[in-house]
Amino acid sequence: MNWLALKMLFGDRAKFLGLIFGVTFATLLMSQQISIFIGIVARAGSQILDVRDADLWVMDNKTRFLDESRSLRDTDLQRVRGIAGVEWAVKMYKGEVGAVMENGNFRGVILEGIDDDTLVGAPAEMVAGSIGDLRQPDAVIVDTSGYTYMWPGEEVKLGRVFEINDHRAVLVGVCKTSAPFETLPVMFTRYSQAAGFARLGRNLMTFILVKGHGDEPKEQLAERISAETGLMALTKSQFFWKTIGYFLSSTGIPVNFGITIGLGFIVGVAIAGQTFYLFVIENLKYFGSLKAMGVNNRRIVRMILLQTSFVGVLGYSLGTGCCAIMFEVTSSIPHLAGIGMTWQVSLGVACSVVLIVLLSIALSVQRVLKLEPAIVFRG
Repeated sequence: MNWLALKMLFGDRAKFLGLIFGVTFATLLMSQQISIFIGIVARAGSQILDVRDADLWVMDNKTRFLDESRSLRDTDLQRVRGIAGVEWAVKMYKGEVGAVMENGNFRGVILEGIDDDTLVGAPAEMVAGSIGDLRQPDAVIVDTSGYTYMWPGEEVKLGRVFEINDHRAVLVGVCKTSAPFETLPVMFTRYSQAAGFARLGRNLMTFILVKGHGDEPKEQLAERISAETGLMALTKSQFFWKTIGYFLSSTGIPVNFGITIGLGFIVGVAIAGQTFYLFVIENLKYFGSLKAMGVNNRRIVRMILLQTSFVGVLGYSLGTGCCAIMFEVTSSIPHLAGIGMTWQVSLGVACSVVLIVLLSIALSVQRVLKLEPAIVFRG
């Protein structure tokens, strides 16, 4: 009977291909949009996770996300260092500045000023140069995507001299970092050097990076710092999700992507459901013949389930494969770097395809269950 069910499915090639196309398109659209949505939102907090040496981030208690931070006083650093359980605490600056290239082109960049002595917060992987080169006068390091953005089409060349807010800057290294939410170059320099580049006055520090001492839970240390200083102390994970939560609740990103993802599901149900319904209607006489020969409803439902499951598996596989190929082809594009499919996305879309298959069955199986075997003998 299974062979007969598949033969009926393959017999009408137009509807069979229509079913495959509907599920494939829905899978591709949902997989692509969900993956891009996750990738873009994760970028909002990627620079938090890139700082691997610190356990906690300390900031003004009104901070809502990474890019909205109020300057702290230098005395705040000493207060944090005096908290029990703090092994070390260093200052950090993060902000946006303007850079003028040798040829006069202007580029906005994300500038991170890291501690002069320890260089905590420096990039973990270098492509050219070394972290220690930041100790040279006017030295900066830029990420690979940022280098391409600032000097498009040119090979990596260290020693380039340009200006940041009318201050001389020298490129001493190129590094790899996670892509930021804004597609701007990420530039690293020493904190004291950032003070000259940013020109923001005496209160330059935007964050304090803290390393906890011993085995004390980091959340407990964060609570103690917050209670004793009046500042906000968060673990990397807490600050990451706080930043993600802001973008989810305060921007139109979730709504826009949600609409597209929902449309993908609706299109899948509409195409697959309608096409399969027409397929069943045109094959009612064959199902009637089977009933006349004594095949019960349960066996017929199993045949229909096999047909829709075959379409669902094939369409899901093709859609997932097309999406994976698309992300592989675009992986070298700086603006799409780091965006790709995860197993969670694949699993979620698979559940959606199962639901599409079940809805397709629900739209058509009632006609078969109510079918009278006598239909075979009607002219």
